[in-house]
Amino acid sequence: MKRMARLALAICACGFLSLPTLPSHAGVIIHGTRVIYPAQQQEVTVRLENKGPRPALVQTWLDTGDRQSTPATAQTPFTLSPPIFRIEPHQQQALRLRYSGEPLPTDRESLFWLNVLEVPPLSTDAAQQNQIELSFRTRLRVFLRPQALPYPVGDAPAKLQWKLVAHEQGFALQASNPTPYHISLASIDLLSDSKRFSKAPNKAADDSLLMPAGGVKLFVLPLLRNRPNGESKIEFTTVSDFGARVRHSAGLTPSSAG
Repeated sequence: MKRMARLALAICACGFLSLPTLPSHAGVIIHGTRVIYPAQQQEVTVRLENKGPRPALVQTWLDTGDRQSTPATAQTPFTLSPPIFRIEPHQQQALRLRYSGEPLPTDRESLFWLNVLEVPPLSTDAAQQNQIELSFRTRLRVFLRPQALPYPVGDAPAKLQWKLVAHEQGFALQASNPTPYHISLASIDLLSDSKRFSKAPNKAADDSLLMPAGGVKLFVLPLLRNRPNGESKIEFTTVSDFGARVRHSAGLTPSSAG
C-alpha cells in the first residue's frame, strides 16, 4: 500500500515539476524512438529495459497530447498490458499495446502519446532515507497508421510545401503538410545569399518540430531580417519510423520567392 501511494504521489508530481532539469537519471529506457501501430494489426509490442542497478516500479498509460494527463483522466482507444509492473535491474519487460477498434480517421494517421512513469524503490539504507528520490515520466509518440494510405511514409517529406512569410521577429518559413502522415522534423535551415538561417529553438514547445498530417506551421528565422534577393532553398532533416535522421532539400514556392 505504501508503494502504491508513492506511485500515485509521483504521478501527481509529474504534472507540476519539470523533472528533466533535476540532477538525476532514469534507469528504465524504452527501445525505439516512436511507436508505429498499423491499424489492421491486433497488437504492438514495446520493449522496456531497466539499465539501472535497482528495481523500479513502472506505470504506463496513453493520452491524446495532454502532458498533465494521468491514468485516471486520459481517454484513448487503446489498452496497455501490464499497466503497472516491477522491473528488476538489467531485465526487460514487454508492453502489449492493443487498439480497441474505435472509429478513427482512415485517410490519415492519428497521434497518441505513450507515458512511462518510473518510480525508484523505497530505500532501506538509513543514509538515503532522508534524500528526495525523483520519479521520471517519459513520453513517446504513437502513430496509428491506417492501412490504405495512398503512398509509403518515405514519400511524405518530399511533398512538404515551403513558403517564406513576414513575421514580427523577422521572417518565418511556413510549412504545409498535405500528406496523410505526421512528419517528425529534426532541423530546418534556409540557405540564401551564401548564408544559412536556422529555425529558432523552442524549448517551451516539445512538439514544435512535428508537422501534423494536413497541418500548417510557422518556423521563425530570427536572424533573417531582409527578404533574400537570390535563389533560396530549404534543407531539413526528418526522423524515420526507425529513428534514423534523413536529410532533404526543397525549394520555396514561387509566390514566396519574390
